Parts: sequence; structure tokens; C-alpha cells
Amino acid sequence: MTVHAHPDDETISTGGVMARYAAEGARVVCVTSTGGEHGEIVVPEMDTPENHAKLGEIRAIELQRALAQLGNVESRKLGYVDSGMMGTKENDAPESFWQADFNEAVERLLAIMREVRPQVMVSYNDFGGYGHPDHIRAALTAKAAFERSVSEDGDEAPAKFYETATNFRRDEQVMKRAEERGVKSWWTASEEETEEQRAEREAHFAKMLAATGPVTTSVDVAKFVPNKYAALKEHVTQLPADGFFLAFTVEDWQELMPREEFTLRVSRHGVRIPEEDLFAGLR
Repeated sequence: MTVHAHPDDETISTGGVMARYAAEGARVVCVTSTGGEHGEIVVPEMDTPENHAKLGEIRAIELQRALAQLGNVESRKLGYVDSGMMGTKENDAPESFWQADFNEAVERLLAIMREVRPQVMVSYNDFGGYGHPDHIRAALTAKAAFERSVSEDGDEAPAKFYETATNFRRDEQVMKRAEERGVKSWWTASEEETEEQRAEREAHFAKMLAATGPVTTSVDVAKFVPNKYAALKEHVTQLPADGFFLAFTVEDWQELMPREEFTLRVSRHGVRIPEEDLFAGLR
């Protein structure tokens, strides 16, 4: 079971493992916490008030199509509204995930867990990877649900809890290839950037790095990169063709990013680190 914030997050950080384990015959369930109603629309001709008004509906279809590209992956939703980026007015909306009653959110997730009985759970670190309110809330909700499942379910509780540990910036080859592909990314300085903006950007990345745990588990997903790439392309409103993810080719991904990386935070079974399989010790 993967627990994500918005449609597209599932493919970006866990598309490879979901495709791999679905192909192996495991039951794979993707939980999406919000509808992503307040995301941008990166396709100019689609960037209209009408489409923004129904963006949640559009992204729900994109999610369905993306999961189909990954294989036999089931979809579940917590049913909250996108909270917007940190510091925006959407953070204060009473229907947003950020303002939701935390215990109620945990109970919603526990209800899904009782239904599907996951052995392994995957979400983000406490900073949500990059500080988005919905990512933070998804991570904390998943962690709390995992912890509460011990007393509720005993031996049937999930055995392992992972955080995604992706950090594209640490790989010089990846960044060099990105430059060669003319990638436009939100971590790259622009010519108009002021010294103050640069300092803020670097401080934010320092927070991201500090929150990212050690890579304990590196899973080979090279064979399933075509599935992941096809799924990324289904998130049309969110991922530009010249952006980081789609400017790379399938061959680039297989050469430079053939593995998805995780931090094992809790295991209720004995493990040996490092791992190459989220189900290590459970087979």
C-alpha cells in the first residue's frame, strides 16, 4: 500500500515498485489523500477557468489512466481537498486536508487498511519530501495509522513502513543529463533570481535533505521504467513535456534512475540492511 497526497505523486516516487510488484502478482493498493484540486495546469491551451473549476475531476481521470499503465493497481481515496502550497490561502479552507481532523484522517486510512490488509506501507518523510502541506499530512497520517494498527490487528498488522528517499540532486550524472535535455526544474536558479530568493531556495533544499532518511532499500525497477514513463505521461495537466520527468527518455531513466529508493523506518520482523526488496523478510 502506498499513501500519497495528490494524483501524480504515486507515479513519480513509487511508480516503479507498484508496477514491479503488481507484475509479480502482489496486491498493490494506491491511496490518494486529496483530489489535487488546486494544482497548476501546465498545458497552456488547457489552462482555463473552466478546467481549474473541475481540476479534481480531470486529475481523477488522469490517476485512473496512470494506474492502468502501471498494471493491476487498486485505487483508494481518503476524500480530502487539496490544501495548496504552503503559505497560500487554500491552507485555511475547512475542507482541506491540512485543516482536517487528524484522528478522523487516521481512521479513514485504518478503514482502508482493515479492508486490504497490507504487509508493507510506503509514504513520505515527516517533511513530506518537499514541504507541501498535503505531503506532510499524508506522511503523518500513514505513520499514525501504521502505529495504531499494532494494538488493533495484532499479527495481521502491516509488517514494514517505508519512506520514499528520492533525491535527484545528489546524482551529478542525473543533473548533467538534465542540463543536456534543457530541463526546466523548480530547483534550478533562474537569471531573474535575487540573492534573497537563492538563499531561500537553498535553505529549503537543506530542509529537504535533512528530512530525507538514509537509503536502506534500493529496488531495481529498470524493467518497469516503460510503465512508469507511460503513467507519467497520463498526468497531462501536471507534468510538462519539457519538465524534469518527461524531458528524460525511457533510456535515460533506465540508465540513470533504474532504482527507486526508500528508508525502512519500522519493521516488525527481523531484517538485514541494505535491502533490495520491500518484501524482504516477508517472502
